[in-house]
Amino acid sequence: DAVRKVSPLPMKTLVNTHHHGDHTHGNYLVPEAAIIGHELCRQTVIDTGLQALHPLFPNVEWGDLELAPPFITFNDRMELFTGESGDLRIELIFMGPAHTTNDIVAWLPERKLLFAGDLIFNEGTPFVAMGSVSGSLQALKRLRELGAETIIPGHGPVCGPEVMDDIEAYLTFIQETAREAFEAGLTPLDAARQADLDRFAGWHDSERIVGNLHRAYSELRWEPAGTVLDLGPIVADMVALNGGRPVRCLA
Repeated sequence: DAVRKVSPLPMKTLVNTHHHGDHTHGNYLVPEAAIIGHELCRQTVIDTGLQALHPLFPNVEWGDLELAPPFITFNDRMELFTGESGDLRIELIFMGPAHTTNDIVAWLPERKLLFAGDLIFNEGTPFVAMGSVSGSLQALKRLRELGAETIIPGHGPVCGPEVMDDIEAYLTFIQETAREAFEAGLTPLDAARQADLDRFAGWHDSERIVGNLHRAYSELRWEPAGTVLDLGPIVADMVALNGGRPVRCLA
């Protein structure tokens, strides 16, 4: 409905920035559209399925939701062309393990406009438990080099490139906190409880810090970026840090 308020034209193409359900579960509602995503996005949507989400979100009414993974995939880059004259270029760029293992962005160079997916959270806490802390920092470096003037984040209001400064500072804080706690023999949950969020305390979903620390610990153990971690204990730690309240989302 929101899209139709902007344009009455049919949706012929959907781009999934990564596999998470808040970015892919609406695919089935547009059966006439070509659905594009990274090859790892398609595979992860298929491998994860829908049943795996039920224990994480037991109170959700899933309704008639159908799995509809991307069926046009790429590995590194892809170009699309749109606009009234068909010459507005959209560059789809794989960013490597960052928020997840399969993040892509959509970059419109002529308009200096970036659809960043969940590589950018504006006013919310980043979540990299399924990706990479170091990879997210590397992705931010690449995003800066694009020279975007307007950014459509995966979550939060439209923003400018200055938002990347805050995200970089947070991820660096995660690395430093993890390094000290890891050397001290603390668990990620203990480290999160002792951490001073300071300037980041006002961001919503602050309990994600413990998930991010689990990922940072993985990297301190020299496990490859994007190594699959067991989400069960991670979510349990997030719930514990959240005072026993269920986490609002795993976006």
